[in-house]
Amino acid sequence: MAQAAVTPTSHQQTAKAQNVAPRNAFNLADFFKSFLLWELFKGMALTGRYTFRRKVTVMFPEEKTPLSPRFRGLHALRRYENGEERCIACKLCEAVCPAMAITIESDVRDDGSRRTTRYDIDLTKCIFCGFCEESCPVDSIVETHILEYHGEKRGDLYFTKEMLLAVGDRYEKEIAANKAADAPYR
Repeated sequence: MAQAAVTPTSHQQTAKAQNVAPRNAFNLADFFKSFLLWELFKGMALTGRYTFRRKVTVMFPEEKTPLSPRFRGLHALRRYENGEERCIACKLCEAVCPAMAITIESDVRDDGSRRTTRYDIDLTKCIFCGFCEESCPVDSIVETHILEYHGEKRGDLYFTKEMLLAVGDRYEKEIAANKAADAPYR
């Protein structure tokens, strides 16, 4: 009986051509690295280096980082210097809101101008994208730098026109300063 010649497989040919040791070969260096827990020591060395470096964590309520001039926080409605509301009930902010968080109802005044009778923002829906602020032709709706607000009930985060005007009246100086600082970029 004649035996057929055994031809090496393509994998064996490639391993021989590249001088790569077969997978089941014993590698003494890998053994000592795993036996001596080399990866563990590398990880502990990295941890040790970061232990004595300057900390980057900020303890938020006690320490505060500076906010960007373009930070978008709590909404506010603004008034003109004479006390009249700026909102002209064009409803652009309601139309552009991707989360549909703004609800506006308007009425025509005796002088023929439109003004809002209802302006509500549901902050549980709002994604703070800033589209409402950008679309407003009279800079009525703005997003302030207020980031610390909360509600104990779901309805507490539903801001009405009166609440938004109160926020705007309270922070008008800061809002005007932020608008002036952002004016070159608009």
